[in-house]
Amino acid sequence: MRLPSTCLAVLVIAPLCAYANPVAVGLGTAANFAVLGASTVTNTGSSVLTGDLGLYPGTSITGFPPGSVTGTTENDNAVAQQAQSDALAAYNFAAGESVTENLTGENLGGLTLTPGVYFFMSSAQLTGTLTLDDLGNPNAVFIFQIGSTLTTASNASVVFIDGGPSDNVFWQVGSSATLGSGTDFDGTIVAEASVTMVTGADVTCGRAVALTGAVTLDTNDVSTGGCAASTGVPEPSSASLLLLIGAPGLLWLRKLKFVRRA
Repeated sequence: MRLPSTCLAVLVIAPLCAYANPVAVGLGTAANFAVLGASTVTNTGSSVLTGDLGLYPGTSITGFPPGSVTGTTENDNAVAQQAQSDALAAYNFAAGESVTENLTGENLGGLTLTPGVYFFMSSAQLTGTLTLDDLGNPNAVFIFQIGSTLTTASNASVVFIDGGPSDNVFWQVGSSATLGSGTDFDGTIVAEASVTMVTGADVTCGRAVALTGAVTLDTNDVSTGGCAASTGVPEPSSASLLLLIGAPGLLWLRKLKFVRRA
């Protein structure tokens, strides 16, 4: 399990963590879209999109029906154009955030990660289960900066502990993303090229966005609304720690070395 570098352990009382969260990625109008493509959006089977469906600058959206869209369909119009512009801005913003840890060469499967920015110089692979630990913070942010491709194996999954599915998980993919069959995924994928969802792959809380290429679906569920509700509990701050342990205790805490476990 990876703990944030600013986690302070206090004797007797429970651990207190001053979260060093990255800045959440603002999606602008792209947040309304479950699926947003550039060249084409193609669906096979009974996919369900909870949110809007959009395409720009292409014109070919096929497979709806049998696929269904709970929101509106914006095909090669000003709404879709603005959403693509906002998605590109979000992609660039995410790419510029400071890196918490370099995971180049590691498989995401089997890892437990705390809020932060995780970097892959080239491709990223998920085989098995990736666990995201919110640390009890409903506003926890996870950003994945991926230099080339994102690929998940069949039946891979992203799960949460000490929280629930969060709308602050962002996957910035340098080329294309492919979710394998039966994958249970979480987060907004913004791929520079394309997004392909193989049969039965689902995005519980997030979006599939292709900036220059196609989004290809096959009996998938993509939902912008499957996220856990925020509890409204603020992150620990110096002020709250001061009230809890007093000024002498806070000064003592600051002298402790930061603790981190691999």
